[in-house]
Amino acid sequence: MGKAFNTEDQSNLFKINYYKKSANMYNSENVLQGRIRKRYDFTGRQRFVSTPMSFSGGVGSGVLPKSNAGIYEGAIINSNKVYATCEIEREAIKASANNQGAFVQATKETVKKTVESYMRNSSRILFGDGTGILADGDATTTVTGLGTVASPYILSFPLPSVFRDVNFEEKDYVQMVDAGAYEDASIYLEVVDVNAGGRVIKLVNSTGATAGSTLLTAGAFGVGQSLVMQGSLNEDPTGLKKILDYTIAETGSLYNIAYQRRWAMTANDAGGAGVTTDLMNGVMLDVERKFGKVPNLVMCHYNQFRKILALLEDQKVYNLPNRNLKGSLSFQGIEYMSTRGPIGIFVDRFCEEGQIWFLNDDFIETHHRPDFGWFDDDGTVFLREQGSDSYGARYGGYYENFITPTAHGCLHNLTTA
Repeated sequence: MGKAFNTEDQSNLFKINYYKKSANMYNSENVLQGRIRKRYDFTGRQRFVSTPMSFSGGVGSGVLPKSNAGIYEGAIINSNKVYATCEIEREAIKASANNQGAFVQATKETVKKTVESYMRNSSRILFGDGTGILADGDATTTVTGLGTVASPYILSFPLPSVFRDVNFEEKDYVQMVDAGAYEDASIYLEVVDVNAGGRVIKLVNSTGATAGSTLLTAGAFGVGQSLVMQGSLNEDPTGLKKILDYTIAETGSLYNIAYQRRWAMTANDAGGAGVTTDLMNGVMLDVERKFGKVPNLVMCHYNQFRKILALLEDQKVYNLPNRNLKGSLSFQGIEYMSTRGPIGIFVDRFCEEGQIWFLNDDFIETHHRPDFGWFDDDGTVFLREQGSDSYGARYGGYYENFITPTAHGCLHNLTTA
């Protein structure tokens, strides 16, 4: 009697063929994700990072100077739970039992798409504000439909300032937030269609109607109401927009350190103007003056990248991938001449249209708990789903992004026209 495929064999096959590739994809698929430092040694309840805020000692001329102690603050890092999950029906596994090649291909597709989705969400988080919010309603946003497959909710966002299509992907589950809290934490809305040009999304209530939920009746999706990635309200790790908002507000605390001159990003307001080399130079020089180091990469939205291409038409230098070194990781971009030499300019779809980021990737770290990746503590990656004829797997872990605010700058409030 032959031996059928089982979860242990399936898991071992999966881990050998795909585990390393999954880690590779997480590290290198996106430009900024691929360049920032990643640590996998975050243990304990919190991580304390001693952070100098001033010089120390005493200086002077003519007489022996009086010394003084420096100012040191303690940054505190807490981990956040970030996951991706996938399921494979048992019938699909059995259907592949007599054809190992087909089974491997099916698994490969499933795990690849799961890790890609995780990376996409990680990039959203890295450029986000930690709230998990994908879109805000306002007085112009409208809702029609019944939330069913035949009549989905149709949310129309007339103003581009409250809607970014890149935050939504078909098959995502989102939830509604009202006045800073889940309106109904049991309701999950499936994204079934995204119309980027029209700023319209369609949602289907996948968990059944619940009395008293505003979104379950046609009407306005107003001020104070938002859509959030499922389960993510105020649970995302720290992102760049959170640092920018904190700096603009000039109040509050970041990693347990109160706002101060040496603990804030350079945030230059373009005042609705278009990008110019003078504005870009201004941010670069302000970061260097404040932090002592020049940013080593520029990140922006495709719209601003197009404008920069036109702006630097007479001095573009293209970075081409190194085709001579196998396994080398490189990205295409153009170079911008800073005060300390050329630096690359790259695009990321999660950059907001009206912003250009000037970053020091040496001062962005992702602190992971150990064993980040596919969950296999039970000796297998795929486990039987309770109450379901399928097997599920989980990818991700627990981490926080530690971004030293002073090392970076942002040119914001640029025109998007």
